[in-house]
Amino acid sequence: MSKKRILLIMCCTIFFFGNNTVLAQDKTETKLIQPAYLKAGDTVAIVAPSGVLRNRTEEVNRAKKLLESWKLHVVIGKHVYSQADHFAGTDQERCEDFQIALDDPKIKAIWSARGGYGTVRILDKLDYTKFLQHPKWVIGYSDITALHNQIHNLGVQTLHAIMGVSLPENLSDIEASITTFKNTLLGNPLSYTLKGSPFNREGEAKGALIGGNLTILHAMLGSKESLDTSGKILFIEEIGEYKYHIDRMLQSLKRAGYFDNCKGVVVGGMSRMRKNTTLWGTSIEELILDALSEYDFPIVFNMPAGHEKDNRALLLGREVSIKVGKSKSTLVFDE
Repeated sequence: MSKKRILLIMCCTIFFFGNNTVLAQDKTETKLIQPAYLKAGDTVAIVAPSGVLRNRTEEVNRAKKLLESWKLHVVIGKHVYSQADHFAGTDQERCEDFQIALDDPKIKAIWSARGGYGTVRILDKLDYTKFLQHPKWVIGYSDITALHNQIHNLGVQTLHAIMGVSLPENLSDIEASITTFKNTLLGNPLSYTLKGSPFNREGEAKGALIGGNLTILHAMLGSKESLDTSGKILFIEEIGEYKYHIDRMLQSLKRAGYFDNCKGVVVGGMSRMRKNTTLWGTSIEELILDALSEYDFPIVFNMPAGHEKDNRALLLGREVSIKVGKSKSTLVFDE
């Protein structure tokens, strides 16, 4: 090969990778769009993009009354109580309700009635053109992580918080969950002081908080909804999995580069872990620390967010500062 040709290839390579590097830096440094906080008279849509809501009318009505007690107007999706086997209506019906809520500029927030499974089936059917013209809060957890990922990659913040069917008859049973949801939705500053853990990996970090349910994060690998974790802090939570499943998913995220340039990890609820016939042999905390042993970023346990009653609100896509210690830790979101 001639020297001239080698020089040309080298110049093209530098230009290509140089541009990509700049773009990647811009992507991680650009703050995501914050939808407007809600005020009295604003409208919230309750929709069901996932699992069926058989015999859940009372709970949805309870959610409606809660929002109305905050002087918000509520509309319920046409197909919330529809059923198509496992799902709250067909894919088209669930997509229709969500799309209407995305497109209507009068609707300021979209609150998922429940999770379960099914959101991934409508991701490619959604059109965010009008949503991006009038960004609004999309709220939920668990299966709704698929939407959090999709909207994060569009450059808009979302709210990881309780859902409609999370509300028990006695609301005082989940007072902290409701209070943090309300305060965050209405624009009050958000911060947490967490109880300590001997498993905490101490340190400080700042970055946009991203993530959600570990199974969904794992399922999104290789798709448009996979997350770029560079310069960010990853939140994970899970329910009803074997420990070896947790390890396998973390290993998959690791092999996909999720932790290479990550700034920190926040671990929420790891609820109702199942026991395999061959026991794992360590705690879930030790499992996570072992899987992430080659990295030096801080890791904080005991974030009360996930599938337990104490499921406090988190602003996904918002910059958060974490200070992790053995005796206590703090999470402070930018205002």
